[in-house]
Amino acid sequence: MPTISSSPTPDPHLHRRMAESFGIDPERYDRNRPAYPDAMIERIVALSPGADFLDVGCGTGIEARQFLAAGCAVLGVEADPRMADFARGTGLEVEVATFEAWEPAGRTFDAVVSGTAWHWVDPIAGAAKAARILRPGGVLAPFGHVYQLPPTVADALAAEYRRVAPDSPLNLRGPSDGSLLDGYQALYARAADGIREAGGFGEPELWRYDWKRSYTCDELLDLVSTSGGLSSLPPDRVAGVLAAVGTAVDALGASVTLSYATWGLTATLTGVQSRERKAN
Repeated sequence: MPTISSSPTPDPHLHRRMAESFGIDPERYDRNRPAYPDAMIERIVALSPGADFLDVGCGTGIEARQFLAAGCAVLGVEADPRMADFARGTGLEVEVATFEAWEPAGRTFDAVVSGTAWHWVDPIAGAAKAARILRPGGVLAPFGHVYQLPPTVADALAAEYRRVAPDSPLNLRGPSDGSLLDGYQALYARAADGIREAGGFGEPELWRYDWKRSYTCDELLDLVSTSGGLSSLPPDRVAGVLAAVGTAVDALGASVTLSYATWGLTATLTGVQSRERKAN
């Protein structure tokens, strides 16, 4: 996810250093990032014309393992070799590259999926490339989590992060006119615009799943530490942010329940002609 408690930044795919910072501790990332709703996995599998899936920005393989369990064959593409190595250790096949630079070598797929990573891909170039490698009727399905911290915890995180990283492009206070959970719709609206601009797909369908999860203070600090805003900072600055967050969490009691939204969209490839045009 772009950050744990931030509003979407303009053109996040341009911030490559942040995009490739998550592999600093892939084991912690894999342990703390939640799996995706079963209903969402089932939805994408049901829409796909076959079982050959490409997972863009597969990270440690969280969603790839879910698709494997659903009976799919999954190839991962991951820009960070540390994340790719971890994913391979769980039994996944992974190739190291950004999606824009990745070479399909004539391979095609029934579905191109991306779990909390499509915002790091150029939305037009990524959709155009997906159109070239999808089989007729294939599905492009980017999706991702966002969660809402309690207000006092979110304020503590934002204030300390702004103190230690005043030049960061991230806005950890979230949208000023509504819930952070609602605000992340903008990431997928941007992805839908990229799909329309690239051509070759039917009208994207936007969807959302809401759910909750409870954390102890230590579990929440572990989760927050995997965010893009923190994973790209020096350890001493990360420690300061986590100390401020821990103090705010402790004031709330033994555990904290977070509201999550899993946003995503699906778009179906509608014509070979559009795909061939993008390949030329």
